[in-house]
Formats: sequence, structure tokens, C-alpha cells
Amino acid sequence: MMKYTVSIVATLLLLTASLTTQSCKKKNFASKGNLEFSADTVVFDTVFTTIGSTTQHFKVYNRDNKTLTIDEIELVGGSSSPFRLNFDGLQGLSFSNIEIEKDDSLYCFVEVTLNVNGGILPMIVEDSIRFRTNGKDQYVKLAVWGQDAYFHYNDINPTGTWPNDKPHVIYGVSRVLNGSTLTIPSGTDVFLHKLSALYINRSTLIVNGTAANKVTFQGDRLEADYANVAGQYYGIYLDSADNCLINHAQIKNGITGIHVESKLGGSTDTTLTLKNTEIWNNASYGMLLFDNPKIVAENVLIHSNAVHAMIVLQGADMKFTHCDLLGYGGGDGSYPAIGMRNYYTTGGITTLTDISGEFNNCVIYGGGDEEVVMDTIDQGGVNISFIYRNCDIRLPSSSNPMFNACLFNQSPAFKDTGGDDFTFWSTSALRDAGNPSFSLLKDLLDIDRVDGSPDIGVYEYQ
Repeated sequence: MMKYTVSIVATLLLLTASLTTQSCKKKNFASKGNLEFSADTVVFDTVFTTIGSTTQHFKVYNRDNKTLTIDEIELVGGSSSPFRLNFDGLQGLSFSNIEIEKDDSLYCFVEVTLNVNGGILPMIVEDSIRFRTNGKDQYVKLAVWGQDAYFHYNDINPTGTWPNDKPHVIYGVSRVLNGSTLTIPSGTDVFLHKLSALYINRSTLIVNGTAANKVTFQGDRLEADYANVAGQYYGIYLDSADNCLINHAQIKNGITGIHVESKLGGSTDTTLTLKNTEIWNNASYGMLLFDNPKIVAENVLIHSNAVHAMIVLQGADMKFTHCDLLGYGGGDGSYPAIGMRNYYTTGGITTLTDISGEFNNCVIYGGGDEEVVMDTIDQGGVNISFIYRNCDIRLPSSSNPMFNACLFNQSPAFKDTGGDDFTFWSTSALRDAGNPSFSLLKDLLDIDRVDGSPDIGVYEYQ
């Protein structure tokens, strides 16, 4: 406890000054007016049970020309309410004798955390805040849409097939280990908390979405303000995984959408087959490949990531068909869509591996002048092999034989890059420019491709 020591003389002087001042002024009586509020209802978007919300706020105004005293402020639900209040810096369930100066206002902040209810369907939870001023009650309503979920708190081997009747929320790292298999069926929504990850180590991940019922991966903040905020969680991390499949998925708002590291020792199987999937708005990379994994990608759209759509370090074995790897992102525009190395240096030691890539009917484009950057070291018997067939690439024109019937700097004529719409207009250079020998039957939207003259990229023009 702080102690204040004031001399008797000083105290008397202060008291005298106070009395003198008051005798010269008319008493400022409290207003008998009513409060006004910036909102009559504070609504939270869907909040998962046990996961707290972001903070909402509203303002309380005194429109009168005199000071107003709020006699009581009370959270009607009391201690049983899921809501929490902070009124002008004070936390609690009730407050009394709060003054607001004339023509002034105060902030009220509200948060909410819901209990598990065991239900499948979302529910709405309501409460209110009562303000009593001069014997009159006024209310601000509180409402939140709540959703129960399956929660994965740093769990190990959450394997088998996840049910899709409720969302799955990953808090921490959900680990699939020791040769296990996790299957995520169509229509499943997976939400990841801050810095969380789905980690697959020496095991298999099967994501089985469909065109009509995709599997979604995103952050667990569902408020509208977070709809397009990158970096909300880490991502999907495949470490020495084997025979993984991700089909018809949407992966957004992470740090790295998919991180694939190390082909399983001695295995000739594909590390990851990625199909009909969109990866976007990640704070670093859409996809990170490290230490020579084997990747097959078909109808994959990677765009609007802050650094690279794809970065390859220490090699990889890649085959991309009808994919869009795009450099339009939230960074400063200096990063190419694709950056690739067959080496990595750490602790002063450089490790080299093979690197190979086959790109058929792909779009590799962005706002820069060079959207493919390769930095390779050719020594020690490593294999470096690339072929690009019928691709539209933002790159200075090249006579290198690895570019076969490619277009250079021919506008894809995307409809709205800023709005993340990468379908294209009828004037696009992509139309009918693909190689039919490497054509897929369907595009990303599950639309039939035109036999004999497919369009380049993930979409077939309609």
C-alpha cells in the first residue's frame, strides 16, 4: 500500500483554495438525461466452444451539457454468463457510480468464451448489459453464434477417419506418427489456432474432398475481420511422409500452406499427390518443398501469398499439370512466383541433392519481370533436369530446350487479380494453347476440358 505524507500547512492551504474556488462557482449538478450507445446489440460471429473470441466494443455517450452519473452497470447473466466486460479499463460483472463528463463517452469492451455443449448444429447465446441512470434502465444486448467442435489439443495419432458432422479445431500441434494414416473426408472443416499445425511424420495423410464438398483448412478466428488475415496458424507439415493425397481442398490464411520435407528414406513412392486444390493468402509460402520430396500436382491454384507461391530448397522431384503458380501476393512485389535451389547451407555446410521438374500446361505468372528463379549447383554427380511444355511464363524469352512450345509474357487476362479471381477473359493467351497429350479431363471447377485444344492452367474458359 502506498502512503502519502502531506504537511498540515499544505493541507490547510489546499482546503482553503478549494473552498475559495467553490464559493465563486455555481454547483455543477449531475444531468438527468439518458445514455446513448453506439450499438444496441453487440453481435459476435461464430465462436468455437472453449476458444475465446476477439474483443468487440461499443461506446456509451453522454450527449447532455452536464456530467452524468451511471448508478449501476450490470452484466445481467452474472457469473454464469459466457461474456466478460471491461468498462473503461475496469474488469468485472458490475460497476457503480461511473461518471461521464458532458459531451463525452466511455468504451465498453466485451469478450466471450463458450462451454462445450455436445451439439452438432450452431446455437445462439444471448445476454445483455443493464445501465441504470437516474432510476431508468437501458440495455445493450449481447449475442454470439456458438459452434461445438472436435478439439485436438496437442494430440498424438488422431488417426482413422475424422467425422465431418462438426468442425475440427487444432490447438497446438496435432501429430500423426509411426506409420499411421489419417483420413479427412469430404465436407470437413479444419480450423487451426495461432501457430498450430497438422504434423504428419513418417505417416500418411489422405484428404478426400469432392468438387461439391471440399475440405477446408483455415484459422479458428471466424470474425469477419479475420476472413483475409494471413499468418493465423502454421500450416500442414508433411515430414518424411509417404503416399499422401490432398484432393479438393482449400488451404488459406496460414504461414506456409503446405510444408513438405524429406522423401521417406529409400522410398520411390510419391510423397504427396495434390489435386484440385487452392492454396492462398499465406504469410510466407503457398508451398515449401525441402530435401527432395516427390510431388505430383494437378489442377492446383496457388496465389496471393506474401512471398513465394512455391519455394524449393535442397531439391525436389516435381510434376505439375494444369496448375497456376502465381506471384500476386501481399509483399512488395519483389518475390517471384517460384524460387528453386538444389542445395541448402546451414552451419557452414552445404548439402546438394537432385532437382527435377516437369511443368505441363501451367501458368507461372505475376507482377514481376521474372517469375521463375533457379539457383542450382551442378557438381558431385547431382541430377538437374527441367522441362516446361505449353506453359505461359512471365520470364524473358528463352531458347533453352527445356522450354517446349511455351508462351513468354503473354497476358493471361485474369479477370481480377486483386479480388483473387483467376478465371480469364476471352482475350486470354491461355485459350486453346495447351498440349492435349498432357490434358486433364476436368478443370479446377470440375468443368470438362475441350478435347483437342485445352486451355493452359487450372481453368477451362466458359
